[in-house]
Amino acid sequence: MHRFTLRRRICAATMMIMALPGIGFAADKSIILQSTTSTANSGLYDALLPGFTEQTGIQVNVVAVGTGQAIKNAMNGDGDVLLVHAKPAEEAFVTEGYGVERFDVMYNDFVIVGPPSDPAGIGGSGDAAASLRKIADRGAKFASRGDNSGTHKKETALWETADVDPTAASGDWYRETGSGMGATLNAAVGMGAYTMTDRGTWISFKNKGDYTILVEGDDALFNQYGVILVNPAKHDNVKAEAGQMFIDWIIGPQGQAAIAAYTLDGQQLFFPNAQPR
Repeated sequence: MHRFTLRRRICAATMMIMALPGIGFAADKSIILQSTTSTANSGLYDALLPGFTEQTGIQVNVVAVGTGQAIKNAMNGDGDVLLVHAKPAEEAFVTEGYGVERFDVMYNDFVIVGPPSDPAGIGGSGDAAASLRKIADRGAKFASRGDNSGTHKKETALWETADVDPTAASGDWYRETGSGMGATLNAAVGMGAYTMTDRGTWISFKNKGDYTILVEGDDALFNQYGVILVNPAKHDNVKAEAGQMFIDWIIGPQGQAAIAAYTLDGQQLFFPNAQPR
């Protein structure tokens, strides 16, 4: 079945069920959301999901891993909804029939952080690729997630733009943690290394020490998040109606307002940008 036809049927069924007074989701009281460590580490879901559950009675169980792993999990049917930040991979997920339809949800940006000594002299630069090239030229330590996450995918793309293969220096100045964003930030601070992080995790990170943002503002550091219903035609265990209710909520006025309202220390972590249907 064509994914758009499938989505229309799911939406129609959802609206019919929601229109019936007293009808709940007895069989669909919870869904699994495959998502990223960046959204979980930022505290966004703790602020966001109770409102959805209160309104619908549906509990959202978040599996927070790197984007690459989240996509693999969803491809295996181990989830109902996917919310990650690697648009080309998300589009491929839909094109290959694993997802029904992709929607923009929100964005923030990536930043490169490092110690105040700034051994590569990148502070104040607005060119991320050029800054990475300087780090490589100086052999300054750089901590990478190295986990095929959305952040790692973006970092890899920037190294390619810089015409640098950092993996050739793996274990030397280039250190791959294979861990989530919070753990990688801890490792970077511990070894005095640069690293790249999404701004939301950076704002919420409590172990900054004397680290600061050194590179920001490059258009190449834009960080878009998308949401997709896992295709029930691929996996009949997918709770399509409940999953679609979550998607409709998070890209609708209430979910978008809740995303905009989430702040830490007076700073907004994510910016809603779902497009009206």
